[in-house]
Amino acid sequence: MRLRLLRRRLTVSAPRMAVRSALPWPVRWLVGAVVLGFSGAMALWAFEFGKEIAGLDRNAKQELEQLRAEVQTLRTDLGRAQSISNTSESLLTAEKSAQEQLLLQIRQLESDNQALRSDLGFFERLIPGGGSDALSIRGLQVERVAEGQLKWQVLLIQALKNAPDFKGTLELSFVGTLEGKPWSLSPAPAAQTVLVKSYLRQEGVVDVPAQAVVKTVTAKILQGGVVKSVQTLKL
Repeated sequence: MRLRLLRRRLTVSAPRMAVRSALPWPVRWLVGAVVLGFSGAMALWAFEFGKEIAGLDRNAKQELEQLRAEVQTLRTDLGRAQSISNTSESLLTAEKSAQEQLLLQIRQLESDNQALRSDLGFFERLIPGGGSDALSIRGLQVERVAEGQLKWQVLLIQALKNAPDFKGTLELSFVGTLEGKPWSLSPAPAAQTVLVKSYLRQEGVVDVPAQAVVKTVTAKILQGGVVKSVQTLKL
């Protein structure tokens, strides 16, 4: 009987036996957490201690401070560069505007100079007049500026000193040939009212037939229907 019981316990069909710990589960979880926390703390301490020994943490802090200082310097330099750039753009804009104004002034001076030269040449070609006429015509000029267009200019001068203002009309007439036949244009243009103090320069453009050949141009000054002065130019 005992032998059978012994064999039954030693075989596969023997009943299972469970071994239970004397510690409850919450206590075992708490102990495990404490062990894991301690292990992690030791590992972190070892890592920090190793960095301290190797000098990595100290160098990293120094490099970080150096990088921050360099970033601040670069920001300052960038601000200065932007300020200089803005100032340069403003100066360039002002300089460009000044150059444009200077070019306009130069062109205006050139135009005025050309007009003065034209006036000087016009006065130099005047023939000194004599007599005691109150008004005389000087420097009658005509030139072809385009096909079918003639430009004329004339100078009216008071011959007497302190002479009263002269008010009258100016008439121009053109005489020549057109297709081999006599041709004339009078007055051309229409009579113009003039007011001469000491001198007065008049000019204009008159249209003529393109085939017309102008041979003479006559300028007349009239006052009350009376001719006061006349000058004829042969072309």
